Amino acid sequence: MENSTLSPTLRFLLGFACFVVVVAGMKAAVEIMVPFLLSAFIAILCAPALMWLESRKVPTTLAVTLVIMVVVLTIGGFSVVVAASINDFARQVPTYQASLLEETTAITRWLAGHGIELSQQMVKQQINPGKAMDLVRKVLTGFGNVLTDFFLIFLTVLFILFEASSFPGKFRRAMGEQHRSLSAFEQFNDSVKQYLIIKTLVSVGTGLFIGVWLTVQGVDYAVLWALLAFLLNFIPNIGSIIAAVPAVLLSLVQFGFGGAGFTALGFLIVNIVMGNIIEPRYLGQGLGLSTLVVFLSLLFWGWVLGPVGMLLSIPLTMIVKLALESNPETRWLAVLLGNK
Repeated sequence: MENSTLSPTLRFLLGFACFVVVVAGMKAAVEIMVPFLLSAFIAILCAPALMWLESRKVPTTLAVTLVIMVVVLTIGGFSVVVAASINDFARQVPTYQASLLEETTAITRWLAGHGIELSQQMVKQQINPGKAMDLVRKVLTGFGNVLTDFFLIFLTVLFILFEASSFPGKFRRAMGEQHRSLSAFEQFNDSVKQYLIIKTLVSVGTGLFIGVWLTVQGVDYAVLWALLAFLLNFIPNIGSIIAAVPAVLLSLVQFGFGGAGFTALGFLIVNIVMGNIIEPRYLGQGLGLSTLVVFLSLLFWGWVLGPVGMLLSIPLTMIVKLALESNPETRWLAVLLGNK
């Protein structure tokens, strides 16, 4: 049956059914999709370095080898630091939870002395900072589990980089020089590459600042919280808030309310400078996604793919938007996803 004979309602229902099937398939294949998407993410970040080496007449094999060596050393060092810190932090979580409950009890007593009566049982159930520590441990463990697929990620990145230089030519020959998919592909490639590179540089700056700030203050696991700030800075809107919670709570345990306030000040400074000054200056409105769509995509991809899905929520949503724009019948959905 041709599309023209289908009613708009039936076409919508068929499209929605296909969407549900695709999402269910993605959730079922999450164990293989997450390493592949993370590999694509790493390969896009490495592509400019590869292209630069090739422009300097470095043979493709040697250029890929040099880039891969840097990737292996970076991810390997990252994995060692994170694994050691996560294991040590996981052992200390019960101690920190007990200390936080003591602080909460002290606050309850102070409020009671000023005429504000709160049930300690209710406070323990509803305002339990220890749950935040446990949540952070689970998030870190989720990223750590992804890194256990290091060999698969390494091989996938290797093959993607070998194909990177020849793929545009193959795409042109397959689709034709004037095919509209070619311009859409180039637009997508440029947009995603720009976003990932700028976001990575901003995240590196955020992580370095937080690491120095917490080290100077003497907060435990400063390197771990710096790495967490780097990773979660990729998550729009709420990532920086999540990254601040464990460090502030740990500072509360170690140094009291004054120390916690000083730690929170560091996160506030870096988020104002990076998030409201530097990042908008270089990213601008190039993403073409509304704020609501950014937040909803964070929830959706996080539900489908876990922590890595949250990290890659913007590039994945941009893929969907560009795919919708390429079809006249679905272009209206792309307009709804846009920021104008």
